[in-house]
Amino acid sequence: MFKGLGNMAHILKNAQKHAQVMQKRMDEVNQELKEKVVDGSAGGGMVTAYVNGNQEVLSVKIDPEVVSKDDVEMLQDLIVAAVAQGLQKSKDLREEESKKVMGSLGLPNMPGLGGLM
Repeated sequence: MFKGLGNMAHILKNAQKHAQVMQKRMDEVNQELKEKVVDGSAGGGMVTAYVNGNQEVLSVKIDPEVVSKDDVEMLQDLIVAAVAQGLQKSKDLREEESKKVMGSLGLPNMPGLGGLM
């Protein structure tokens, strides 16, 4: 009657082992993503935002020619556009790395998890 329980215990132990390996690998990738930097730009490069793979905005570079007290609104729009583009590139980078981790472990990618946990 309880013949299958030994097999189930083996399956659960194996699943736990895979979960630990996956968590360790995700921790490693999250550290790697912190070191990777992407950029987003607007206004033909007049404003550039630098964002790491953990979606942290690291810095913003503004070409002095775009700074005008008469057109602050345009500058604000360029900054928002550059940061948004940088964040999207960071998100895409995260998704790529997530697919690599899942694939290396023989698991399907799970969209909607925001990449790595």
